[in-house]
Amino acid sequence: MRNWWENAVVYQIYPKSFQDSNEDGIGDLQGIIQRLDYVKKLGIDAIWLNPIFISPQIDDGYDVANYDQIDPIFGTEADAEALLVEAHKRGIKVIFDFVMNHTSDQHPWFQEALKGPDNPYRDYYLWQKAADKQELPTNWASFFGGSVWEKEPNGSDYYFHLFAKEMPDLNWENPEVRQAIFAVACYWAEKGIDGWRLDAFIHLEKADFQQQLDLEPGKIGLAEEYYANLPKVHEYMHEFSQKLKAKYPEIFIVGEAASADLSLAQGYTDPAHVECDTVITFRYFPETTSQKDPRLPANFQPAPLDWTAFKEEMQQWQTKLGHERYPTLYWNNHDMARMVSRFGDEEHHRAASQKMLATLMYLQKGIPFLLFGEEIGMKNLLLDEQKLVYDSQEGAFYQNALMDGYSKEATLKMLNQTSKLASRGAMQWNEQAYSGFSTVQPWSGVNVEPIYNAAAQVADRESIFHYYKKLLALKHQRLFQKGKWTYVDFGKSFYSYRRSDSEGQALVICNITNSSHTIEVGFAITQKNVLLANEELNIKNAKTIELPAYGVIVLKQRG
Repeated sequence: MRNWWENAVVYQIYPKSFQDSNEDGIGDLQGIIQRLDYVKKLGIDAIWLNPIFISPQIDDGYDVANYDQIDPIFGTEADAEALLVEAHKRGIKVIFDFVMNHTSDQHPWFQEALKGPDNPYRDYYLWQKAADKQELPTNWASFFGGSVWEKEPNGSDYYFHLFAKEMPDLNWENPEVRQAIFAVACYWAEKGIDGWRLDAFIHLEKADFQQQLDLEPGKIGLAEEYYANLPKVHEYMHEFSQKLKAKYPEIFIVGEAASADLSLAQGYTDPAHVECDTVITFRYFPETTSQKDPRLPANFQPAPLDWTAFKEEMQQWQTKLGHERYPTLYWNNHDMARMVSRFGDEEHHRAASQKMLATLMYLQKGIPFLLFGEEIGMKNLLLDEQKLVYDSQEGAFYQNALMDGYSKEATLKMLNQTSKLASRGAMQWNEQAYSGFSTVQPWSGVNVEPIYNAAAQVADRESIFHYYKKLLALKHQRLFQKGKWTYVDFGKSFYSYRRSDSEGQALVICNITNSSHTIEVGFAITQKNVLLANEELNIKNAKTIELPAYGVIVLKQRG
């Protein structure tokens, strides 16, 4: 029997930014319910919601203070139940985000743990005393800057946090922690959710805290070799997933494995071991880094996609993972800049490049994950200094760049091109004030644009929205779900591949450049075998076609 998710197209909704229903400037669950018909019209099978549980919002909901209750900024538990009912009425599955690695320091478990070493919840977290003659137990750095260690407020021990100091890591060695997390998963599965996106699961095991990086005294550094993709992660994930699927066989488990390479992804998605059904890796997008300043963190310096390396990377994932399993297919999410701003030609060929990128990625073997608003060509939100430096990492980059001699304008420009906040702008529904997202100023800000909003896009039959509808309809065909993937090399200006099965073949050709190119495909082209194209085509002769800048053609071939 086929799993429902093998055929699915997933639409990621950042709840704070999708639709405000109560005029407080923050998106909410009732707002999502109001827009489900739009989601269905696009051709979506499942929605993934970023965290909606009670949280102090230190990390926009990824610091959970109660897994069983909905944060009032989003609504109530009744609203969550209504969303499940309304989504399921429309044949849309619902995936929740699950933060497994850590909690908020406001979570009752941690508040109990702070009461002292004898408290039964103390072992829910990771504690160490300062090493002899050292201020901190280890010289490992947090992903959010500073040390992974923070001294408890009323004692002498340090607790471990990979992210913000307000987000202490759970101790997965403790079976009571594993059982508590499993109970949370079951609680929401009983209410009818269809899947979990597991945040930061690759960090569940940490190395012995006696390990130190080879650094100068007083220095700290990122130590992924000591807290990412360690062997027991497989053990923990297998236990969790096997138990969960025994009770809820159809539940979909998506793992966020940001730093996982192909080999690790193969291990995490091994059907024989029952861990993840698919994983999201950040390895897809190699950049041309020669112009980056080594004094500053590379991830906040914009750089073009290295198309040669990208082609090689995707061939590896498609041939070695896509053969038996289902890779995730995506260009953007809540943790990175928007696709047309990062990879497309936002200024000169916004619509064409958006359509090209979508075709290139989503007709491959795997499960498409769309970020809300990409189907209408939403670009990066233009952020001011105050919003950009709100995030601790981006704030640190800003200050360091200024100290290294960069102007404020140059630094803000870099951050506006790379900030994760740039992808979290409010959904652009229409041309009204605040783009129809709310009647008041959105929490994040919003771009108000005359063409790139949902109302205008739905009304225009040649829009990005309607192109996405056609594209996703193709994706739902068996050929583009199950067919074999083979790379076809038409030269450096193209990204092309063939999908084939016993019933036929399709050739996908994407011009990845900002100029036109002529290509000979080797077989007769007629209007009947054009499945999809994003621009008017100039067919030179029966076998030759001219593709304009960022042009796309998908051709049906007989087997």
